[in-house]
Amino acid sequence: MTAKEVIEALKDLVYKGDNIQKICDYMILGAVLWGSSDIHIEPLNSFVRLRYRVDGELREVLEYQNFLHSWIVARLKILSDLKIDETRIPQDGRISQTIDGNPLDLRISTLPTVHWEKVVMRIVDKTKKIPTLDTLWIEGKNFRLIKEAIELPNGIILNSGPTGSWKTATLYSILTILNQVDVNIMTFEDPVEIQVDGINQSQVKPDIGYSFANGLRTALRQDPDIIMVGEIRDKETVDIAIEASLTGHLVLSTIHTNSAAETITRVLNMGVQPFLLPASFNIIIAQRLVRKLCPHCKKALSLNEIGNTTLANIKNSLSLTPKEELQERVGEKLKNPTFYGPVGCPQCDNLGYKGRMWIFEVLEITAGVKAMILQGQSAFNINKQAILDGMISLEQDGIMKALNGETSLEEVYSVARSQNG
Repeated sequence: MTAKEVIEALKDLVYKGDNIQKICDYMILGAVLWGSSDIHIEPLNSFVRLRYRVDGELREVLEYQNFLHSWIVARLKILSDLKIDETRIPQDGRISQTIDGNPLDLRISTLPTVHWEKVVMRIVDKTKKIPTLDTLWIEGKNFRLIKEAIELPNGIILNSGPTGSWKTATLYSILTILNQVDVNIMTFEDPVEIQVDGINQSQVKPDIGYSFANGLRTALRQDPDIIMVGEIRDKETVDIAIEASLTGHLVLSTIHTNSAAETITRVLNMGVQPFLLPASFNIIIAQRLVRKLCPHCKKALSLNEIGNTTLANIKNSLSLTPKEELQERVGEKLKNPTFYGPVGCPQCDNLGYKGRMWIFEVLEITAGVKAMILQGQSAFNINKQAILDGMISLEQDGIMKALNGETSLEEVYSVARSQNG
């Protein structure tokens, strides 16, 4: 069955209001066939809404009557081994299923709302391989900086970005390069998303006192060479990470910030002494996901369609981009720059986009950036200095990818805030 056929069958089932088991099965099957990352079941005032997140965008699938909701939630709770009679507090569980021969993990989260419980299921395909670093759309100088950083014997590589930007996937890609028989790699994750042979992976459990900080502290007694910490959330964790990096370990982690420069100010606000950052940080990565233009229907945009303000922003960004980077990545396209926009066709469900890709910025601790850190400068000024020192910003990276026809300017500017000042 195709995704559309499953959705039509699901609509018929909820209209009839019977066979709750099949309704739940088709909710999951439809999402998997559509390539969704998440399933949202949302009770509203007069109906319940089912939405799938596809390529980062939430799409409404159907609505059904409220009286079905408690039965559907109960069925999903049974599958994920949650308490059926507990509706007052959030619960988290997991469903393991095999669909079309592919083993899947569905991480289920329930949340009490004013209209019963909302359910969100994250779909994780266990058969998906870890992407290699050269398939992550990391190009030019950014790629070289990351390669140089992971070849260092010690230091911190920090990856920043919002939830859902697949920061951990980038770190896994780095770990697959570092995963050699003569090194001891340990990870502390919540949850362990992908199990990798040759790496010692540990699931933290904050509810019983096993936190990232506790795991990292224990790791230092396990003779590690490389440590990955799922996320830096507090001063204790970052202090131990810095201590580990200064005593000969390579540490990888993620953090929730809007840019590489804001990561510096976030760490300083945790109480870290400024002089420790240049001594311990190798690079700071920031990444975002943008939708890829459908290659079957994308169209070239006229100057009027782009707009004078956007053209001025593009000109300013490209003027700050190193000439050798522009030559390497866009070459002759600079002589007659063309940008593309979405149209919509059957190949992309008339959305104009199909799939997603990353845009990156990689901040290295240059002499200029180091001076800014020691002076206690703002994230804005640190970012400005980093660009003057040759950093390729998220916006610049996105514009070059748009010049190559891979995504649209609209997508780039929707996720990469202008930081050039």
